[in-house]
Amino acid sequence: MADVNGGAPEPQSATTQRSWAWTFLRRLPGQLLGRNPFQGDCLPAPIPLFSLRDRRPSLPFPHPWNYREPIQILDTYFHGADTVEGPGRHNRYLNVIGFPPVLVTRDPGIIRAITTDTGDRPGQFDRDTLPSTGIARATGRDTLLFSNGPLWRHQRRLAASPFGKTTLFQPEMFQEFELTFRRTVSERLAALTRLLERTHQTTLEVVIEPEIKVIMLEMLVNNFFGADVCYQDLRDIHVPAIERLIDHIVRDTVINRAGVPLRILPGMSQRLRQARADFATFEQLTSLVLATRQEGRGLWKQFRSEAPDAALRSNVKVFLAGALEATTSYACWAISHLARNPDAQEKVFADVQHVESYSPDNLNNAGYLHRALEETLRLTPSLYFLPRRATQDTWVQTSDGRRMMIPAGTHVLLDVWHANRHEDHWGMAATGFPALKFAPERWDVLASKGVHSKDMLHFGFGHGPRVCPGKHLGQLEVGLVVGSFVKKFRFHAVHQENPERAGVSTKPRDGVLLNLQLR
Repeated sequence: MADVNGGAPEPQSATTQRSWAWTFLRRLPGQLLGRNPFQGDCLPAPIPLFSLRDRRPSLPFPHPWNYREPIQILDTYFHGADTVEGPGRHNRYLNVIGFPPVLVTRDPGIIRAITTDTGDRPGQFDRDTLPSTGIARATGRDTLLFSNGPLWRHQRRLAASPFGKTTLFQPEMFQEFELTFRRTVSERLAALTRLLERTHQTTLEVVIEPEIKVIMLEMLVNNFFGADVCYQDLRDIHVPAIERLIDHIVRDTVINRAGVPLRILPGMSQRLRQARADFATFEQLTSLVLATRQEGRGLWKQFRSEAPDAALRSNVKVFLAGALEATTSYACWAISHLARNPDAQEKVFADVQHVESYSPDNLNNAGYLHRALEETLRLTPSLYFLPRRATQDTWVQTSDGRRMMIPAGTHVLLDVWHANRHEDHWGMAATGFPALKFAPERWDVLASKGVHSKDMLHFGFGHGPRVCPGKHLGQLEVGLVVGSFVKKFRFHAVHQENPERAGVSTKPRDGVLLNLQLR
């Protein structure tokens, strides 16, 4: 296990090194001759590493000059692909001599087949750890996010009881949970209300994302884990530290290929000195959260394990960072879309205006809010790709019978962002609305056709055995925040365009800049 500031990767065993050498030698002749390493009737099309003939948006791999625009890297794989017929339209690969192939797919059938066949059994796909090495150096290697095999299975069992739907939706547990959540959200929205009243304005221009980050962290730290960290400390100390730390993680993943731990890097720059201070702040917040476990506060009372705190520390850090990433992304995108679609906003308001208690039944009965949130995850998923790695030569088969053999060692990027936004999969013919349009009614059209959500997957929380363990908690948090926000305010986007920015997750590039009015 890495230390708290991350450690260098464990050395490969002699067996692993021999296996890598054999795989390299077996792969080399085909790479030299330019052969397609994949097999089956769903062959991906190759893309060149460099191309002078077209104007691709980026190189097809992250490097120090493009890593802050990861969706452009995925765009590169499908540059010109819409003119292609056949499986190469949605499945592309890069095959560079000396390296394992890289497969990028925006085919929902292939994405579903691979996520379903991800696990700890022999021959199943691993989660590819390459894109998250910086996260592992910051949080530890023994997490649900980073680990594979038996260690992942063990960590998943630990997380099952407090995060599972059966726990969260127990009446007595949910009532306690919902009351504290609602108090948190109400206090933060009341602060915005007071700001409007104090300035004697009917409309206030405000960037909402920073406030949502504090709300999400506060709900996790205080409401879920039962700590008692004041709002001002969360806003002024912990959120800025975790934000800078996440930025360091993204940079570290690309720049620090040697895996040098932060603790032994020379502190010659202000950036590195700040990163070390932020790590210390992150550790402090993690300790505050773990300290409540002994008292059985929050949902720790549902945690059935004798595991020591040290074994849980890495996962707690991942959950805390996730509050500022995936959950914040989800809520920000939902509000951002509703700000640009006033009719949809008013339909959500009609759903929630008389809701006083956000019980599971009331949330389920808010049908249009539910569809708006599903549409948010489809059009703008927080996790824009899911990384996988083939542990051996593996055949996958889609539900409609198409087959692909993926060679051992292949890095697989399941491109959820482009799959969810392509007309072939989610457009007029399939759903009654253009794929790039925010249209919660799309889900009514699908239901009228007898198509269930399990058949039209947006992969917003992943899919299969490695589905996000915080799925149900995230849905509760975002449903409460968005429902309360719409109930309290009428809001409009300052800019009609709604481009994304992406790092660990995606968020609206404008930070959710709104004109806000009290209802």
